[in-house]
Amino acid sequence: MICLMPMCAYLSETSRMIQIYKALKAQGARVCMATHGGVHEALLRNEGIDFDIVGPRMDEARGHRFVGDNVGVGSPDQSMYGPDEMRAYVLAEADYFNRKGISAAVTGFTLTALLSTRLAGIPLITEHAGAFIPPLFERNLLPAPSTAPVPLFNYLPKTLVRRLLNKTVAGRKFYLSGYHALAAELGMAPIPSFPALLLGDLVLVTEAPEVYGVSEQDMSSWRPRGDAYWPTTRFEYTGPLFAEFDLPVPPEIEQALQRSRPTIYVALTSTSAELVRRVVRAAVASDANVIVAGTVHDVRDLAAANVTVGDVLPSHKIMPRVDLAITMGGQGSVQCAMAAGVPLIGIPLHREQDSNVHFLEKRGAAKLLPLGGINSDGIQRLCKEMLSRPSYRTAAQSIQAAYAKRNGPELCASAIRRYLSARQVA
Repeated sequence: MICLMPMCAYLSETSRMIQIYKALKAQGARVCMATHGGVHEALLRNEGIDFDIVGPRMDEARGHRFVGDNVGVGSPDQSMYGPDEMRAYVLAEADYFNRKGISAAVTGFTLTALLSTRLAGIPLITEHAGAFIPPLFERNLLPAPSTAPVPLFNYLPKTLVRRLLNKTVAGRKFYLSGYHALAAELGMAPIPSFPALLLGDLVLVTEAPEVYGVSEQDMSSWRPRGDAYWPTTRFEYTGPLFAEFDLPVPPEIEQALQRSRPTIYVALTSTSAELVRRVVRAAVASDANVIVAGTVHDVRDLAAANVTVGDVLPSHKIMPRVDLAITMGGQGSVQCAMAAGVPLIGIPLHREQDSNVHFLEKRGAAKLLPLGGINSDGIQRLCKEMLSRPSYRTAAQSIQAAYAKRNGPELCASAIRRYLSARQVA
């Protein structure tokens, strides 16, 4: 039995687990779903997926605090969970794995699974790492952050900052204190480094080689050097993995998509409602039709003749019919845009989103707007530029062609099953 563990505080993480769950079921695998709960657990119900709540239920308020404490957003001297909470989750998960006869756990960002799988003696498979993986930063491929983590970086050349961060990232101990304390209490080895916090025994690299610039062979042949990683960690390219919610396009959104002027799709799900308002007003000023995925934000006050506001929307049905997307740069949203051949403006909150947009910007399919330097005039000018220059769409369409060769959910499911079969033989 394979256990999928979505972190339901995140829309993207929940949707990814749904995609892999469906693909595993289609391939005949025995699979179950377990979660701490959260604001997006309703998506599991909407898909008709049975799931178990393991450990203390994470209500909506706790989920928002988790997101605020998360990697790249919250202070690096904490571990996103309190000591008692982390212990409760790890023990409950390990007990669940043993009772259900789980052979492997698969997660995006349920970080307690790193300890609970080791406690239960089963492998952990992760798909959340994005570009923050050693085969990339060992090649100096991660970008300098768009928002400097320390003031000194504002005065150094970007190339130097990039080199320093790529070179030193493996030795970082950010966010680990709580995990180290609990590991010691349970008689387990400490987590080797911050990157290792995000890596399982098998890491599904949910991107295409054409985007990262690292070949399939180089990715799969990577092996840990030194003591900064788990010795068992391996990487395998799968492909794009983004939400495809089984939802209809609402009538008002359908009507907006049929307007003649260029259309911009604004889907800013992990930021403040005020930033959403600023971006939408600037996008409208570019003389475009704007569709807004409100998700968790109440921004219906933005509705106007050229602005249509929805809730959680089926982006994979909307993206192919728009001319430009504006997102935070999470991997799911940028991949949804690229799979539709639609250029993108990214406004990253943290380094993972920075990296996602950076790789597309290098290939001419996106532009990055740093959060700290954002202003309405700049957004308006950039919207006009990207809507008027065909090169952006051409570049996005080249990535679309690469994505068309990869069915991400199916390749994830196949990689999981192949990995577990190899373990049984060994």
